[in-house]
Amino acid sequence: MDGAGGRSRGRGPELSAGLLVIGYGNTLRGDDGAGQRVAEAAAQLNLAGVRVLACAQLTPELAESIAGARAVVFVDAAVEQPRCVRLRRIRAARVPGIATHTTRPQTLLALARTVYGRTPRAWLLTIPAENLDLGETLSATAQNGVRRAIEVVQELARIAGGQ
Repeated sequence: MDGAGGRSRGRGPELSAGLLVIGYGNTLRGDDGAGQRVAEAAAQLNLAGVRVLACAQLTPELAESIAGARAVVFVDAAVEQPRCVRLRRIRAARVPGIATHTTRPQTLLALARTVYGRTPRAWLLTIPAENLDLGETLSATAQNGVRRAIEVVQELARIAGGQ
């Protein structure tokens, strides 16, 4: 499908999820692991029509799963934003240029479009991070952000399920 939800070109995988949740980050670097924590919590909720992936970083292999979803939310920690959970709509990059260790959600959306002919609706959900030191403990700010982000994922699941 095109980015606006056009007809399938027949090359993509069958739709396997209403909403795909991809939580990513390094769980050994404090708050950077918040995205994976949200993904793990979402998986425990067993939300209907939701598929969850937790990973250390975004890789090109995720493009097939992305193409097989009606909607996708990428969940990550962010230091550069205000201290609140932020959800913003994102679109595919113009060109799916892949660089190791720096793959962005927009790049994966472009890769899904190029290789599989589908680009789902997509959001980036960021959680405030203040501690990126070695360790698995989240700061109080990130813990609160994880709780709020789980609520946002549940709302997105309701929206994606109602299509």
